[in-house]
Amino acid sequence: MSVSITFLGGAGTVTGSKYLVRHNNHSLLIDCGLFQGYKLLRLRNWQPLPVTPHQIDSVVLTHAHLDHSGYLPLLARDGYTKDVHCTPGTRDLCAILLPDSGHLQEEDAAYLNRHALSKHQPALPLYTRLDALHSLKQLRPHPFGKAFEPIPGWRAQFSHAGHILGAASVLLEVGGRRILFSGDLGRSDDLLMRPPDAPPAADTVLIESTYGDREHPDTDILQDLAPALQRLAQRGGVAVVPVFAVGRAQSVLHAIAELKQQGELPRSLPVFLDSPMAVNTTGLFQHYPGEHRLDAKQVHALSHGATMVQTTEESKALARRHGPMVILSASGMATGGRVLHHLALHAGNHRNMVILTGHQAPGTRGARIAAGEKSIRIHGQEVQIRAEVVQLQSASAHADATQTLDWLRRMEHAPEQVYVVHGELEAADMLRQRIEHELRWSASVPDHGNTYTL
Repeated sequence: MSVSITFLGGAGTVTGSKYLVRHNNHSLLIDCGLFQGYKLLRLRNWQPLPVTPHQIDSVVLTHAHLDHSGYLPLLARDGYTKDVHCTPGTRDLCAILLPDSGHLQEEDAAYLNRHALSKHQPALPLYTRLDALHSLKQLRPHPFGKAFEPIPGWRAQFSHAGHILGAASVLLEVGGRRILFSGDLGRSDDLLMRPPDAPPAADTVLIESTYGDREHPDTDILQDLAPALQRLAQRGGVAVVPVFAVGRAQSVLHAIAELKQQGELPRSLPVFLDSPMAVNTTGLFQHYPGEHRLDAKQVHALSHGATMVQTTEESKALARRHGPMVILSASGMATGGRVLHHLALHAGNHRNMVILTGHQAPGTRGARIAAGEKSIRIHGQEVQIRAEVVQLQSASAHADATQTLDWLRRMEHAPEQVYVVHGELEAADMLRQRIEHELRWSASVPDHGNTYTL
């Protein structure tokens, strides 16, 4: 029988990655991500998949970010009982991210119910912290470079993708076909993570396109962050930095530590990491020295260069402090979490600063702040944006368009077909055009729900 791929997410959008591979009445799901951003996309999280959880024989995760792993607790709660294959780093990060995701959803639902802000009576979380904890029991780690069988007769292997701890590209061999899933590719020049491995030979490639229509600036995060925080320190303001707890938080912490070491920033400038997830993730860097660029001294500085804020009481106490200070807090697109309280408190003061640190998916608060909107809605209230808004284009953890093409060029031979995924339509189509024109390969951008026979 033939091999087919159905695009259940990550098609025409940068979130919700789910790719269903079928062969001989067996089904494998590569990635199990949440949709984020526009409400129209988020509503897909509540819709049943076109296959039941019982019809899925195995799941393989490329990495732990919620747009790749965050649907897993729901899949497990609804009846999926088999293994979820991943790298050791992804297992450890999912143990941090998924329970927190369930907890935040419970908190958001409780807030909506307390203040009667939902049309649903009662508002319910998509899944709970307990659902997430149960799903973690199904994770099965495999080392990079060692083949395993997610389904008998199907062969899979992880290679380093950079991006974050544990992030992998996946080569799947089934039915005589070699299918390569890039996952989220890191940068070759990343300040924190090692570059991606060269891609293995494959017949079919699914390539991410988050930055498929643009290049990263020539400046690095140190050059961009230094003048912004110098201005902040001079005027005694508060910088609120929405960060992704996994990856971006550590990049910004490392950059600030380096700037202080170089004398570019006053060593006395207080820095707070207000995200239990990010605090726990930062501690993992000592366990995976082969995946990042930091030496032991730099890893130590990563964990000790900021005040680690764990409890709700410690977080609330930050509201009583005056600037100058820097508060890093999740989530990175300001879609939820403690950062919303800091934005509500500080975004209305012109002395303060909001520093955006990466891609802001359309429909998120972060995207609206980046677009220059003068107010945003937080917890049912309009919050004025008078603070200086700084967007660090150099802080991205994704390969840009040229770096992505360079990665593809390292393949031993041209694949038969490339599917451009995990990008907004403009970015995906621009990368498709460059693949066709510069590499002379066949490439297409699949629609959500499309099925292709390989």
